[in-house]
Amino acid sequence: MTSSSYPAEWSAGRILLVEDEESIRMALQDDLAMEGFQVDAAGDGLDALTRATVTTYDLIILDLMLPRMDGFEVCRRLRAARVTTPVLMLTARTQEIDRVTGLELGADDYVTKPFSRRELLARVRAILRRARPPVEDATQCAFGEVRVDFRKHEATRAGRAVPLTALEFALLRFLYERRDRVVSRTEILEHLWDDAAAVYPRTVDTHLANLRRKLEEDPAVPRWLVGVRGIGYRFAE
Repeated sequence: MTSSSYPAEWSAGRILLVEDEESIRMALQDDLAMEGFQVDAAGDGLDALTRATVTTYDLIILDLMLPRMDGFEVCRRLRAARVTTPVLMLTARTQEIDRVTGLELGADDYVTKPFSRRELLARVRAILRRARPPVEDATQCAFGEVRVDFRKHEATRAGRAVPLTALEFALLRFLYERRDRVVSRTEILEHLWDDAAAVYPRTVDTHLANLRRKLEEDPAVPRWLVGVRGIGYRFAE
C-alpha cells in the first residue's frame, strides 16, 4: 500500500512503515507523503520482514509491539540476512534496556511514543542524511542561458548579469546539489535559515518565485526550478 500518489522519481525516498495501530499508521503515512516520501505500510512483523527482504527501501520505521513477530525479531532477522537498510524503531516502552536492545540488534535510532510529528520527521531526515553519499559541493552550474559561479556570487543569463541575493544563491545551490530528488520546504528551511521554526514554510515559495523571475525564460511555466505540489521543489536537469 502506497499513500503517495506522486511518481516514484519525484519521491524523496522510499520508506517501509511498520505499525499495527491503524490510526497511527495512517497519520504517519500522510505526514511522510506530504514530505515527498513514497510509503509502503505493513501491519505486522512477518509482513514487514517479507517486504523488507524483497524490496529496497531507504528507511524502515519499525514499531516494536507487533502481531506475529515483534520489532526486535524483525530487526534481528533483517541484519542476519545482511539487509542494511536503516531502521528507526518506534515504541511505547521507555526502559533503557529496550532502547539498548534495539540499538544492539542493529537499529539506527529509537523514538518513544508519544512523539511529535516534527521530532519524527527530523529523525527520519537525519538518518537519511547519514545514509546518503555526501553531497558534492557545487562551485558552478549552467542551465539553459544561465551561468552561475557560487564562489564569486556571480550569475548571468544570456550573458547579462543577474542580481541574486545571498539567500537566492544559497537556495539555488542547495537545489542544484540535490538535483536528483525532491526537496521539501521543511528541509530547505532547516538548512538555509538559522531559526527555521520561526519562518513560515511559504517563505520558501516567495524566494523560489523570485529566482524563477530572474532565471527562467517563462516563470509561470518553469523549466528548471520545478515545484512538486504538496511537497516542495526539485531542480530539473
